[in-house]
Amino acid sequence: MGGPRHDSSPHLVFVEVPEPKRGRNRVHLDLMPQDGSQEQELARLESLGARIVDDRRGLTPGGWVVMAGPEGNEFCVEGGE
Repeated sequence: MGGPRHDSSPHLVFVEVPEPKRGRNRVHLDLMPQDGSQEQELARLESLGARIVDDRRGLTPGGWVVMAGPEGNEFCVEGGE
């Protein structure tokens, strides 16, 4: 697997989870801000209709924010490096 690569193209990393499948297939995306801070990316996504579901910046383990898009699909915004 490995960590994020440093070029301009988005990358997908697939991670197996220990939980058994429940219901339909799911994909969970973690976004890493490239051209700004985590705060700027959160504000940009909120302006597009996303909302914060769980703020894990101050928790252990933490550093990310769980958001949901207008249709309820969840994704995380990572804090970066």
